[in-house]
Amino acid sequence: MVKITKEAALLYHSQGKPGKIEVVPTKPYRTQTDLSLAYSPGVAEPCLEIEKDPHKAYDYTAKGNLVAVISNGTAVLGLGNIGALSGKPVMEGKGLLFKIYAGIDVFDIEINETDPDKFIEAVKAIAPTFGGINLEDIKAPECFEIERRLKEELDIPVMHDDQHGTAIISSAGLLNALEVAGKKIEDVRIVVNGAGASAISCTKLYVALGARRENILMLDSKGVITSDRENLSEGKRFFATERRDVHTLAEAIKGADVFLGLSKGNVLSQDMIRSMAANPIVFALANPTPEISYEDAKASRPDVLISTGRSDYPNQINNVIGFPYIFRGALDTHASAINEEMKLAAVYAIANLAKQPVPDVVNEAYHVNNFTFGPDYFIPKPVDPRLITEVSTAVAKAAIESGVARKEITDWDAYKTHLRELMGQESKLTRQLYETARRDPQRVVFAEGTHPNMLKAAVEAKAEGICHPILLGNEERIQKLAKELDLNLEGVEIINLRHDCQAERRERYAHILAEKRGREGATFEEANDKMFERNYFGMMMVETGEADAFITGLYTRYSNTIKVAKEVIGIQPEFKHFGTMHILNSKKGTYFLADTLINRHPDTDVLIDIAKLARRTVEFFNQTPVMAMLSYSNFGSDAIGSPAKVHDAVEYMQTHYPELAIDGEMQVNFAMNRELRDSKYPFTRLKGKDVNTLVFPNLSSANSAYQLIQAMSETEMIGPIQMGLNKPIHFTDFESSVRDIVNITAVAVIDAIVDKKKRG
Repeated sequence: MVKITKEAALLYHSQGKPGKIEVVPTKPYRTQTDLSLAYSPGVAEPCLEIEKDPHKAYDYTAKGNLVAVISNGTAVLGLGNIGALSGKPVMEGKGLLFKIYAGIDVFDIEINETDPDKFIEAVKAIAPTFGGINLEDIKAPECFEIERRLKEELDIPVMHDDQHGTAIISSAGLLNALEVAGKKIEDVRIVVNGAGASAISCTKLYVALGARRENILMLDSKGVITSDRENLSEGKRFFATERRDVHTLAEAIKGADVFLGLSKGNVLSQDMIRSMAANPIVFALANPTPEISYEDAKASRPDVLISTGRSDYPNQINNVIGFPYIFRGALDTHASAINEEMKLAAVYAIANLAKQPVPDVVNEAYHVNNFTFGPDYFIPKPVDPRLITEVSTAVAKAAIESGVARKEITDWDAYKTHLRELMGQESKLTRQLYETARRDPQRVVFAEGTHPNMLKAAVEAKAEGICHPILLGNEERIQKLAKELDLNLEGVEIINLRHDCQAERRERYAHILAEKRGREGATFEEANDKMFERNYFGMMMVETGEADAFITGLYTRYSNTIKVAKEVIGIQPEFKHFGTMHILNSKKGTYFLADTLINRHPDTDVLIDIAKLARRTVEFFNQTPVMAMLSYSNFGSDAIGSPAKVHDAVEYMQTHYPELAIDGEMQVNFAMNRELRDSKYPFTRLKGKDVNTLVFPNLSSANSAYQLIQAMSETEMIGPIQMGLNKPIHFTDFESSVRDIVNITAVAVIDAIVDKKKRG
């Protein structure tokens, strides 16, 4: 784990725009009409509608996606009572987590008030602004009364995350740890060290899950909480024991099955863990120093199951696994509260998720081959993209079933799709690609079967139902790698093209290629040697119809792959060149970029072919191309060099395709800004249209553009997509993720389906 220094932390918060969050407009605002709709006089209409029906605020304002993170700074994480203003960086951080994990907008509000009644009145006064309220870092016991009163007196969800967040996550972890340990919650003895808001909330939720109060011992700074103690708070009194034979932590923990620590660092010794029952469960959650270090706990005995609040050790209890998704489900149902049913639904959803196969993105984030449910993995990782669909859906269902929802959700598959799209995990385009490919899965050859990403992609594409994968490579190496990665190869064909059993096929392919390229000097002997190379062999499988599509590129240089593709597959007869395209899915829409891979220094003829291919490819994806051919100058202002080539290509395209919306040469800012372009150059064929297709003047600009966009944003890229070859041959590159390869596979399958239809 990287050590965080004071200097680095201060620089992070101060550099650029100070703080961590900002407000961003969600509606157009460039024109006078936009501003008149946004404010006066247009804004009066939604105001009047909300006056007639207050619930319309969810339709016409940001209320339904807006949470207040509210604190008075009396119990700031690990820092104590530092005051409202000093706690603001924490509240901004909470807002950031809401946004990046669940797409929820946040206003952080620091109230300089410690009197509970006055604090409650302040929160109630601003509550109409929000769809939910997250109380944060408020000390006990005041936090209990504040939350109770606000839940009773407001009609929107209110949750004190310090209490319930840790309770929900640790409860999910406890259920799974008990399963690993082979124990039942109603039978185990639990020791809770700490009696603050979080500890009491955790323990109450354990009881709701089946733990018995008589099996629980809770300790505060004075020792075991017994019923004969005076001046106990309501929370402590609830868990006070009748036993008089235990006073210290060392005495309480003997024979215990579970230790929950929400106290201070280094209070739990190795000897104490050794005194616990078999397969002890230790949740050492003090922050930043746990009650016992992970290393000391594991060294004390091999059967211990341990969780901490730290990200650098297994089984982290992290509130971010819960609160963003709990509020997401509550907001999406316009819930009036977050109740016990919703919390329990979150517990079970989180617990169940840890038992499911872990997506590749999680394994990659933690640099492991595969997380598997067990002692070192019984809580999902915070980066798991499935949390939003699993937890939010469970919470939303519980809100509806328990009667606190004011909006019904009936199509849960559509809701999950909406959540994935909200977080950029899926777009309408990729979903359409997968759905189309599933209707008629094709035989797809994956060139580099021994590459982990390609092997994972082939297995995932099979599981998605989009293709019948064929892996090229040494079968023993592939099977060994699959075992290491815990991949199921059932239904996946493996071909070792170098085996003697493939000799007849290699010779047959060689004869076909030699005959096809004989006039270009190809001989059978030379062609036969080439059939030992995976690109030649795989492309010949497609050329002969023994496979439908081919994916390559993780190991091979593009220049070599391009050469083989031209030689084996050939370019479509109506073109002299072929190219590639990347599809960019952004919040502003879908954009098609060409040529991003093949043609280094295109002349006018090459640019014409690229434009024609781009048009065809955009239409292939059921879009109407609106095409800008780019340069560093606009409409003939520079008459030599690259702009002149683009200018001539545009002239050709406009002459031969008068119905096509295409123009240039133009700078990219004019291409992307319709108002600017139409006011400056009203004569263009693009007037009144938003460009969705960009043709670049050379490979350097196209490749740099898509790489820059990818590096500087979380925009989804699909590609490179091959344009112009005779058969479905598609490329990846050495940086391609598993998801990138699966996306290309879906494109290749659809390409193959269309190709078959064209050939009859």
